[in-house]
Amino acid sequence: MMMPAVVEADAVRLREAMTQSLEANGVLADPAWRMAVATVPRHRFVPGFYLPAREPGEHGLTVWEPVTADADYGRWLAAAYSDSTLITQFDDQETDWAAPRVRHGGAPTSSSTLPSLVLRMWADADVAEGHTVLEIGTGSGYSTALACERLSSADITSLDVDPSRLKTAAEALHSCGYTPTLAVADGRFGYWPEAHFDRIVAACSFRAVPSTLIAQTRPGGKILLTLSGWLYGYARVLLTVAEDGSAEGPLLPGTVSFMSARADAAPAYGNPAHWAAGLPERTRPARHGPERFTASSAEAFHLRYLVQCAVPDVQLMSLGENVVLVDIVSGSAASLAPSASGWDARESGPVKLWERVEEVLDAFDAAGRPGPETFRLHVHGGEQRLRHPRMTVTP
Repeated sequence: MMMPAVVEADAVRLREAMTQSLEANGVLADPAWRMAVATVPRHRFVPGFYLPAREPGEHGLTVWEPVTADADYGRWLAAAYSDSTLITQFDDQETDWAAPRVRHGGAPTSSSTLPSLVLRMWADADVAEGHTVLEIGTGSGYSTALACERLSSADITSLDVDPSRLKTAAEALHSCGYTPTLAVADGRFGYWPEAHFDRIVAACSFRAVPSTLIAQTRPGGKILLTLSGWLYGYARVLLTVAEDGSAEGPLLPGTVSFMSARADAAPAYGNPAHWAAGLPERTRPARHGPERFTASSAEAFHLRYLVQCAVPDVQLMSLGENVVLVDIVSGSAASLAPSASGWDARESGPVKLWERVEEVLDAFDAAGRPGPETFRLHVHGGEQRLRHPRMTVTP
């Protein structure tokens, strides 16, 4: 491995280059955040991570190559100071970075989020001097370090549900002189010992807004989090908490996704063929096809979340050319099969899944296909409702 003095010298040069790039892209409008990025040594928070290989492996699975300073110093340091998300853990399992192995597929469960998104989150949450902040999802600790540098360690509390991840992050933070309050805790329940907070920012996604986070936010305080679900629809929302304990705020524009809080991860649904076998033979022409919310477009990304609000327990899969939706809570299922005129739908169970999806798509079209920033989320008394002047969806 390179001598520490050499690493630090190279890191200063690359860190300044990354800072200038982020500034040129309009990410660092605030001089205080620019100073934080130029100061915090990201490489200390990512001693090892995975990068995707250029070509997929067998069965089309992504091949993940481990990257460390010992194995490839140049690639490691360059990636550490790139505007990239660096995967640090798969399937909740720690890697032995002294002897890491190539991985084929797997579900990322921890990462160092790309710096531009980290900064966007802090900026969107309107974090400023004097605010007490709860960060949910410490991860590598890099985002926490930026907040400590920008504000003060005394004002930052950061949680992670994974004790190994938090231990590694704590060591990196303390080695850099940052001393925030750290705790192994489930972010859905916030952290009462340090409440109340002026800002809560989550680096993971939730199926619904946890009422405990609202209870731990001061009136006038803000909560920035990502909502997701088993359909993998995502929406970011910035809520302001009122005196009566309710919270309200807009969905934010853009296509941002975060890993689910572990307790909110999609459950296994079994064999798609078993679900499809229980569907009736009778079909009907579908008014809309699944590509409306599965295409690679900003509108489809937004629509996927709106559809998910209508069918929150649904999961989607492919079975040959067919698209199958299953709801393991109600036992309902639906399938879409391509036809000469579009798609044919079949449905079974107490919930007509595709009918509900079509109702959302019809309402969306009738409302003029509004963007996410035109919706507002209201949360009160354990209920949340997504509203738009021309359509309403209940998540």
